[in-house]
Amino acid sequence: MAQLIYIANVSVDGYVEDRDGRFDWSEPSEEVFVAITDLIRPCGTHLYGRRMYETMAVWELDPTLAAQSEPMAEFARVWQAADKIVYSTTLDGVTTDRSRLERRFDPDEVRRVKASAAGDLTIGGATIAGEALAAGLVDECHFYVHPVLIGGGKPAFAGTDQVRVDLVDEHRFADGIVYLRYRVRH
Repeated sequence: MAQLIYIANVSVDGYVEDRDGRFDWSEPSEEVFVAITDLIRPCGTHLYGRRMYETMAVWELDPTLAAQSEPMAEFARVWQAADKIVYSTTLDGVTTDRSRLERRFDPDEVRRVKASAAGDLTIGGATIAGEALAAGLVDECHFYVHPVLIGGGKPAFAGTDQVRVDLVDEHRFADGIVYLRYRVRH
């Protein structure tokens, strides 16, 4: 069965966005960007909440991003090659290829997708990831911890009760970002 992996850029104090909904503090260095691309390369499906989908859709809708560097072009190719499932009650439709809209997050359907998937799945967006964690669907959490304190905003684990995890990998990047990989205890 495929694994469901929660990937997030987080501040040292555990936020994915500041109080104003901004996350410009989490712009990765090229080294981190390449690592994130390598992480998602084997994943065949991305599950997103509305806001995360709208943030990520630029990798298909704005070709000037890919034109900025070869690592950015490679990320765009990898992102576009994967299927996307978007959970939203407010979107009228999706704007990218290989994407479908679901009106509600259904844990049983995600279990079916995991069971039939050829590759691992990622989940992005703190709220939807919190729902998946609460339903026992997330197998691993991969965090890129940025050396900044936000002091408030959207926590990386919105709506989640206590979940036990085991550290299975770590890496420090030259710019001070620390990668932490945890396996969720089921």
